[in-house]
Amino acid sequence: MTEQAQALQKALQALESELSQTLDSANTIAELESLRQNFLGKKGKLTAVLKGLGSLSSEERALVGTQANKLKERLTASLENREAQLKEQQYAALAETEWFDATVPPPPFPAGYHKSGAGHLHPVTIVQRRLEEIFTSMGFSIFDGPQVETDFFNFEALNFTPDHPAREMQDTFYTKQGYLLRTHTSPVQVRAMQSQKPPLRIIVPGRVFRYEELDASHEHTFNQMEGMVIDRKVSVAHLLYLMRTLLKEIFCSEIEVRLRPGYFPFVEPGFELDMQCLICHGKGCQFCKYSGWVEVLPCGLVHPNVLRAGGLDPDEWQGAAFGLGLTRLAMLNYKIEDIRHLQTPNPAFLYQF
Repeated sequence: MTEQAQALQKALQALESELSQTLDSANTIAELESLRQNFLGKKGKLTAVLKGLGSLSSEERALVGTQANKLKERLTASLENREAQLKEQQYAALAETEWFDATVPPPPFPAGYHKSGAGHLHPVTIVQRRLEEIFTSMGFSIFDGPQVETDFFNFEALNFTPDHPAREMQDTFYTKQGYLLRTHTSPVQVRAMQSQKPPLRIIVPGRVFRYEELDASHEHTFNQMEGMVIDRKVSVAHLLYLMRTLLKEIFCSEIEVRLRPGYFPFVEPGFELDMQCLICHGKGCQFCKYSGWVEVLPCGLVHPNVLRAGGLDPDEWQGAAFGLGLTRLAMLNYKIEDIRHLQTPNPAFLYQF
């Protein structure tokens, strides 16, 4: 091995020794982050050493490069362990120095936040309860299901193929135990069919989770409402009548809508029902992505495979299903232009409603 390769190896060993000696002196997260950048950053000491790899032979470059990668893993692990120690010390200190008495009444809100100064319902909850009133008056029952689901109920029973993109990690939050945070309220369709005898009329309001890039109309946590009708004679005409009646009741007026063919594994045929954006009245805005339309009601007739997964004979029973975006309906109803406002803890925003 050449002297230059040996020198690089010694430099790598010196880096590990130096970090080991200075690591305990980092007593805050900020100091630890400074160490991380100093050793592993783009302009850090490890990067400076690795610049010498270009002058080595291919065999030496592979050997020293492998050693450098292993060193980086060890340095990263040491920094993470120290960070965990600091956080544990921080939380332990908070437990000793900070406390509050939960029995003490909170101070009054500033004038103008709310007439009574008391709490009130969230905009999404207001819309959900209004929908529950509408559906129960039409003979629907309210069902609930777990937010942490199995792959069977969230995907397989809903006719998702094993290679469907929604199963991949970029769309779904999975747990180490093999469970997942439900991506829609549709799993309760199958649970209801397995536990109840048809005919069925159910709605399923609830929270769902998806690995989304956040913007004005997308959040990783939001609310949906699933609806399903199971009977011996169910057609697209029944579905359309139900959707139009629903929107009219929600917004207390006739809403301009359009129906487009859409693909969903658990319905056949499937449709996308869009409504004219109530924020810009069809002119185009950030919320509707400047199209003038907002997708609110994916719907269709329940796929025979889903009926079979629920223990029903598709030759005897038919079904219609639809999904409502409760969060989006709340935004349209109150003309909220950014979905991220609904997750904010800011009372100044929430007390407008």
